[in-house]
Amino acid sequence: MINRIAAGEVIERPASVVKELVENAIDAGASQIEVVTEAGGLSLIRVTDNGHGMSEHDLKLSIARHATSKLPDDDLLNIRSLGFRGEALPSIGAVARLHITTRPKNAPHALALKVEAGVVFGPFPAALNPGTRIEVRDLFYATPARLKFLKSERAENAQISDVVKRLSMSHPDISFSLTTGGRKGLNLPARRQAGAGQDPLKAQLHRLGRIMGEDFVKDAITITAQEGDLRLIGFAGLPTLNRATAQMQFMFVNGRPVRDKLLAGAVRAAYGDYLPSGRHPLLALFLDVPSHQVDVNVHPAKAEVRFRDPGLVRKLIVGALRQGLAEAGHLATTAGGVEALSRLKTGTYGGGGWGRQGNGFPASRPSPAARPASGFGEAAQAPLSGVDAPSADLRAATTEPAPDTLNRPLGVPRAQIFKNYIIAQSQDALLIIDQHAAHERLVYEKMKRGLAENGVPAQGLLVPEIVELDPADAARLDAHREDFAKLGLTLEQFGEGAVMVRETPALLGQCDVQGLIRDLADNLRDAGEGFALKESLEAVCATMACHGSVRSGRVLNGEEMNALLREMEATPYSGQCNHGRPTYVALHRTDIEKLFHRR
Repeated sequence: MINRIAAGEVIERPASVVKELVENAIDAGASQIEVVTEAGGLSLIRVTDNGHGMSEHDLKLSIARHATSKLPDDDLLNIRSLGFRGEALPSIGAVARLHITTRPKNAPHALALKVEAGVVFGPFPAALNPGTRIEVRDLFYATPARLKFLKSERAENAQISDVVKRLSMSHPDISFSLTTGGRKGLNLPARRQAGAGQDPLKAQLHRLGRIMGEDFVKDAITITAQEGDLRLIGFAGLPTLNRATAQMQFMFVNGRPVRDKLLAGAVRAAYGDYLPSGRHPLLALFLDVPSHQVDVNVHPAKAEVRFRDPGLVRKLIVGALRQGLAEAGHLATTAGGVEALSRLKTGTYGGGGWGRQGNGFPASRPSPAARPASGFGEAAQAPLSGVDAPSADLRAATTEPAPDTLNRPLGVPRAQIFKNYIIAQSQDALLIIDQHAAHERLVYEKMKRGLAENGVPAQGLLVPEIVELDPADAARLDAHREDFAKLGLTLEQFGEGAVMVRETPALLGQCDVQGLIRDLADNLRDAGEGFALKESLEAVCATMACHGSVRSGRVLNGEEMNALLREMEATPYSGQCNHGRPTYVALHRTDIEKLFHRR
């Protein structure tokens, strides 16, 4: 009874059995691992590997609880293997029919051993190639109550597949195969068989592509960083490549797949304002930590870890991801342009995607304009460097652009349509740019830089503006007026239920002060006491930037369009606005020609 109770902590479902057995195979030095299941793992789970096998002595000990050879000097602070608790095999033997066959490389024959509901039979001679084969039949037959809590066969198969995929991601040098119900659902060749060369990062990305899809491979940013003894490598998708759930986020600590709140929180902080609400990035991160700085003996399933210095780990991950995203510049995912074209082919319309151009940005040379301009002159339009003109008509520059402008990543502007979208042309693509979304990101990044460099310049109002608010909101704004002053917004409480605004950020130009203050009050109410944190200040910057950006319906002339594109190329994260929406779509020439059957 004690064994069955303890087994319940380790073996929750068939996927738990697969996880423990595959981890043992990896620890055994296997280069090939085969997993076969039937009936969602309830009738059969078989894991076969070509590892170093077990001697007769180790085979007998393997089914004894807490008997393990994986802890050097019995040191729980020096764990270098995936398994180390010595609980998996005895737990499986307590609730199922367990059959182990193993053969060391130099042994004349294999040895087999059976365990049924805790009763041991063997060992006895058997036939097997070098390695180990473990069969688990009739899972939970000794604890039938557990069967009531399992899901459908399809759901259990999905869980098993997820376990094998996660373990395979951190071991691209091992080949994995998974067969469920007689159908092979997963076949992942080892690195040397997959044609990925000897580059370990390339091999890693090849394996990730097999699991996470080719879209991820095309848009993956390489992440490498080191802080003392901590080392982080991996790949992260561009913010514009996102999903509705976090299922495509994979975290590994010392090769062990984990689900850790600290790591997940660091990812959220790094992507912060680059994603739409409720969307999640795609990534796979591999963190190497000295064994004495991390505790993996937190939970029997070994899915949780504790770090000695969690702040350092968070700093490393956030910094590495933000640096990678900054280096990606204005790039956005390639999938959207293809999706937009497919919608054209089928006659359906809706949310498109956005494309990606090259990485290098040569020195900018603006194209000639139809008329001189040096800034936006209309109310509610934030100033853009070197531009000043009233709304133009729909034409771009009337003179031919400089030849090198076509070589720029975002090309040269050709027209504006629907008073919001700029049509641009590069050497090999047609680009559609959302002027409001793009300029919103530009203003936001300027405000963030100003915040980091001792404040944002302010401009005084000729007449201070009074904004009526709920008394609690007014008091909350006044309590943080020093934080707002750093952003160029000077205000003070004006009676019990109002605030007086004296200065606004110069970057915003003539903005809607009433709407801005009310939105900031809402943000501050939602943020609560954590407002003073840098992340919260940046959220305020995002709100201000939205109020000061080029509005939809603002007609731009050619020079204004060109200035916007050149600044996008020089600004990090400009592939998406502050809310994570795409700022442009790229339709490549070859794909467009296919629409007209030219290819």
